[in-house]
Order: sequence, then C-alpha cells, then structure tokens
Amino acid sequence: MERLGHPVVRAAAESGARFADGAPYRFEIPSVEGPAVLEAVVTEADRLGVPVARTSQGSGVMMLTDDEIRRMARIGAERGIEVNLFLGPRAAWDTGGQAKLTQAVGAAARGNAMVAACVADALRACSLGIRSLLVGDLGTLEVLRTLKEDGTLPAGLVLKTSVLLPLTNGPTAAIYERLGATTVNVGTDLTIPHLAEIRAATGLPIDLYLEVPDDQGGFVRFYEAVEIVRAAAPVYLKMGLRNAPNIYPSGGHLGVVPQELGRERVRRAALAQRLIEQLDPELGKPSPASDTGVPEI
Repeated sequence: MERLGHPVVRAAAESGARFADGAPYRFEIPSVEGPAVLEAVVTEADRLGVPVARTSQGSGVMMLTDDEIRRMARIGAERGIEVNLFLGPRAAWDTGGQAKLTQAVGAAARGNAMVAACVADALRACSLGIRSLLVGDLGTLEVLRTLKEDGTLPAGLVLKTSVLLPLTNGPTAAIYERLGATTVNVGTDLTIPHLAEIRAATGLPIDLYLEVPDDQGGFVRFYEAVEIVRAAAPVYLKMGLRNAPNIYPSGGHLGVVPQELGRERVRRAALAQRLIEQLDPELGKPSPASDTGVPEI
C-alpha cells in the first residue's frame, strides 16, 4: 500500500510490554461451559496446533456440579491451561426488570445477598482447585480483593472482569485495578488508540474479543489483530463467534452444540494465529502457558 501511494497510518505507539514469559499475546477460548466442552477444545487445539492459554465460562459456578468443576480443574492442571469460571447469580437471571431491557446491568449483583452468593461461588470453586474467576459486578470485585488480602481466598487467585462490566477508557481501567482486578476485559468496539490509552493506564493483561458474539456487537477483527497486539500487549485475544446461539445457562439439554461451538472457536484462533504470523513474524507465537490461574489440584 505504501508503494502504491496509500500507506496505512499507524495511529498508536507500540506497547512494548509483555507477559512474564516474553509473549505479547495469548489465546482465550470463551464459553467453555463444562468438562465436555473443555475436552473438545483441548483436543481441537492439539489438532490445529493452537496454544490455548485460558478458557472462560459464562453460565457460572452454580451451574456446575462439584464433579464437573473437579474434572475441569484436573484438565486445566494437566494441560497448564487457566480455567476461568463466572460468578453467579446475576441481574439478567433475577426477578428484577431493568436487566430484561438492557444489558448494561446484566451482570450486576442485586442486593447484598447476591454478592454473598458470588462469594459462596468463589469459595466453592477455589476449594475444588479453580484459581481464576470471572467477575461482573464492581462491588463484588472489591469484596473478593479483600478476601484475597485476608487469606480467605488464595492470594494468587485471578479476578477477571467481564465484558458486561464496561471498560472503555484508561481511568476506568485504573479503578478496576485498584478494586482488585488482575486481568481486564475491555469493550468490544474500542479503536487501537483507545486500547493504547488503556494500556498506558494499567499494566494488567487486557482481554479483548477478536471475534465478537452478536449480542456484544458481532465484530470480526482478524486483520486488526497485529495492531491490537502491538498497542495492547500483553493481551488475551478472545475468540467468540458471530452467528452463534446464546447458550447461557448451558447444560445437557443443548446436546453437542456447546462442544461444536468450542471447536469452532479454536479454529478461529488458528485462523487469527496464521494472520498474525504472516503479517508480523516478529510477534512470534502466542504463549501456551499462564503466569497464574492454572488450577491447583
């Protein structure tokens, strides 16, 4: 394009920051709702050569049996994959009306009892080996930070903010970090300069949907991946899916749909990885291992 007189303008400086092992980016596979989906994801990742560093779940700890959580923790520990589980309940599934009209409060904890339920989910998940939790409520985040500080929860527990907890600027990122976040999910529609501003405000890993579910915008940003990594590193590239059903809360009634969606998300990661390696070989391959958050069994 530069040779033809139409150069691509670079609108943001490179981050220069990296994960502890030196990798600028990692892959996260979301909507891994149980052990069967996790098994499908790791099998497909092996087949396609995709180093999956983290999986995340959306239905919540309360939708899994103890045995299912143990199985997920065991797979994660054996494979060195961070297994992240959502804390529930949440406003969107509660009896209130506002969350039925707008997603803006969908993950909020309505009342102190719901915060207590999130804490109960956290204690249960950690007792079964999980070391990474997905938080959708700001007050709950601070409560969990306090419980980490006083030893009630593991000190190394990853607290990942949800895409349902809006993060669209640097000052908000700094607030989330102060309240206890250890990895932050940013808005799905942010520009490269926006991401650079957030990176300047926090040293925490940034989590960003590279392909976005329809209910969060439906964007497919594969050709932006290199610029996203340059601006936001260290960054988890989340592989959602357009044109896919909402499977929350998941369960056996959905049959093989969650497993097939998980496999396709890994295939999407393989496509993105090929593009990144072709467009900027110096970025290297994504890191297969997490610094923290791998289950302890």
